[in-house]
Amino acid sequence: MTQTAVTPSTTTTTHSGLRSLYLIRVAFSLVWVALVVATSASLVSTDKPTVIAAVLLVVYPLWDAVATLLERRMTGTGSADRVGTTNMALGLAAGAGMAIAVFSTIGKALLVFGIWALLSGAIQLFVAIRRRRTVGAQWPMVISGGLSVLAGTSFAAMSSSPTSDLSTISGYSAFGAFWYLVSAITLTIRTRRELR
Repeated sequence: MTQTAVTPSTTTTTHSGLRSLYLIRVAFSLVWVALVVATSASLVSTDKPTVIAAVLLVVYPLWDAVATLLERRMTGTGSADRVGTTNMALGLAAGAGMAIAVFSTIGKALLVFGIWALLSGAIQLFVAIRRRRTVGAQWPMVISGGLSVLAGTSFAAMSSSPTSDLSTISGYSAFGAFWYLVSAITLTIRTRRELR
């Protein structure tokens, strides 16, 4: 079995690509959170979510699938990355599940989002632990993945409450944006140290 050597230039390219993607994810999450906060009244109801809420809820896991595809291209893992493929399939399935759930009740939409957050967080945690040897600077992603698992579990548990509130997921996205920003900064610092 042959292994591709990781040279300083390829590591720098990987760091640069991941850093760029992390900053894009931060920007997307902040815009998404702002839209959720602006429409929060439509997210608190025992009835069906509004069209705006439905679109926001369907878009979020679909964006995660797109971001995973971009990450695979930036890191050069391509089709060999089965974990990335699994995460993309999970995001697409969650988007489809959310499109169905949002025509039901807020509680069901929160359950689908919670299951997706839990599973995608577990994948993020696994990838960050695996990547720390080759890329390094992954501790923020380890924390983010672990928090996503906990948040997803909490959302799923809250979904059966008669006072289910989808606006709580804005905090989930905001914390995700924070950890992606920390990751981008950490990768920048690591890259500068390696270039010295």
